Amino acid sequence: MKREWIRPLFVVAGIYDFVLGLVYLVAYKPIFGRFGVGLPNHPGYVQLNAIFVVIFGLGFLLVAQAPQRNRDIIKLGVLLKLAYSGLVLSYYFMGNMPAMWLPWAVIDLLFMVAFVAALRVLPAPAAES
Repeated sequence: MKREWIRPLFVVAGIYDFVLGLVYLVAYKPIFGRFGVGLPNHPGYVQLNAIFVVIFGLGFLLVAQAPQRNRDIIKLGVLLKLAYSGLVLSYYFMGNMPAMWLPWAVIDLLFMVAFVAALRVLPAPAAES
């Protein structure tokens, strides 16, 4: 299977997470207000998570530069996307999650599937002796 799609995938994923994280870092209050979501009792709860998303965005941009060398970052990305989409979708279908989080969960689920596909077509590094 050809691998030309892997670099653009991680450029898009990197920009997406970097921008999304920055937006939530600086503008979570009006976003929460627009969707009627209550603010946490301390801004750090949102800001730390936003910074983590920014960091992962940078990691995905590293993957775009050298996908095979950065397979481990892809694996962490799969776990990130699984954790977020799994948590949000689980709570959403139980009726305990505001709908504002649903689009991001669906997008992350799609990214997760694409990341797994990328891992499957990238050759594994040679075993260290």
